[in-house]
Amino acid sequence: MSESKGAADRRRRVGIIGAGQLGRMLALAGYPLGLRFVFLDHSDDAPGGQVGDIVRGAFSDVERIRELAARVDVMTFDVENVPGEAVTEALDGTPFWPPVGALAAAQDRLSEKALFNQLGIMTPDSVAVDDQAGLISALERIGMPAVLKTRRLGYDGRGQRVIRSAADVDGAFAALGDVPCILEAFIAFEREVSLVAVRSTEGEFRAYALAENQHREGILRCTRAPYEDSELQATAEQCMLALMEHLAYAGVLTVEFFVSNGALIANEMAPRVHNSGHWTIEGAVTSQFENHVRAILGLPLGDTDCVGHSGMVNLIGEMPELARVLAIGNAHFHDYGKAARPARKLGHCTLVAADPAQRDAQLEVLIGLLPGD
Repeated sequence: MSESKGAADRRRRVGIIGAGQLGRMLALAGYPLGLRFVFLDHSDDAPGGQVGDIVRGAFSDVERIRELAARVDVMTFDVENVPGEAVTEALDGTPFWPPVGALAAAQDRLSEKALFNQLGIMTPDSVAVDDQAGLISALERIGMPAVLKTRRLGYDGRGQRVIRSAADVDGAFAALGDVPCILEAFIAFEREVSLVAVRSTEGEFRAYALAENQHREGILRCTRAPYEDSELQATAEQCMLALMEHLAYAGVLTVEFFVSNGALIANEMAPRVHNSGHWTIEGAVTSQFENHVRAILGLPLGDTDCVGHSGMVNLIGEMPELARVLAIGNAHFHDYGKAARPARKLGHCTLVAADPAQRDAQLEVLIGLLPGD
């Protein structure tokens, strides 16, 4: 299965830093287009190994990144904890999308908020916090309740604490590891929505419908799409286009928003395909995964229209019985091939219905099949 750039087979090859489920789904979407995939990951057992070669190494290993770059025609990533400095040092003319600048901005919540504010995108009030004394000072400005978050490496609810009263203040900074943080005003939102959009290297732009997300313990549990609000859709698309043009972006970008008093408040962005966009595999004309590989290769983008009303449920910690899920006639089962452990995303299920009521009724049946629900 091993290939090199000089091989007679000139099918284009895509290198992906990270071989998790997102990388695996990128490859599954790209193979029908005649593409081939090579991954960089620290584990041979990562989901991407089911569908492509893995170059074994750390994401910070310049030599392994250089080895990957030598085997492919374009590079991308499926995780955000890729050191931009290592990528910049390793690349030797191999295109890398989304750009390193977008990766760097998304890795630091303070930089991310500064970018949003620079572009006129509404965010919660926030203050940088570098120690416990800085937290106390920040609370005097922001007030309570507030959310203390690590500036880097927080995801799925990790790396954050809600401060509701004075009793929550002592030890809060130390509890997050004594690392640089950001304090954000707590937003009493009605719902969270996300926008997945894509821009190609040729500048073509398309956006999917807004999706509504529900979390539990910081982990996305369920997504419904479309979330139909034409004004919010237009506002979200304007924010997205401004970000992509400013960053000279190519690939899929996702922004999560709070909906509060009829307005969108940006929470965070992810410069990659995203969990809240999994509904697009069966629920849109072209999935986020196919459009990402189209975008980074400069190919025409596919239609992002919905094909019905979609629901997506994450399978976390333990898998339901396959036969019982498939007995729901329009359910689609996605198993990532990962070993079970608490709070780990092992797969997801989607369904597409003719109307929201039918979708929600079938989602209730599906959720009832999940262990622990």
